[in-house]
Amino acid sequence: MAGALQIELVAADRVVWSGEASEVIARTSEGDLGVLVDHAPLLSLLVPGVVMIKPVDGAIVQAAVGDGFLSVADNHVSILSEDTWLLEEIDEAEVRHELSEAEANNDDEARHRAEVKLRLLGKAA
Repeated sequence: MAGALQIELVAADRVVWSGEASEVIARTSEGDLGVLVDHAPLLSLLVPGVVMIKPVDGAIVQAAVGDGFLSVADNHVSILSEDTWLLEEIDEAEVRHELSEAEANNDDEARHRAEVKLRLLGKAA
């Protein structure tokens, strides 16, 4: 489709989602960023948060991501994060267990990952 963004949401071990979209919203070190067709080129630090992709066809794609990078050039958006989970991959009970273990072990990194997943579920810790 002409006038669409080509989006690639990539984790360390897989391509999580790839396709055409009309818009993507992600959290960067500068704040929330919305990207539409013909957005100016940029490279930004991605911070843990929720990414929303509005595909040309189909339901909105939502994912929780960790630290990473977001780049935009020529209607191509790359979202790169070592940790990326699609909404449908997240089990609330498992995440709450992860959060409890992280807090018991004073593991700030694991706690932060669990909190981002919960934020995606709409149930911030």
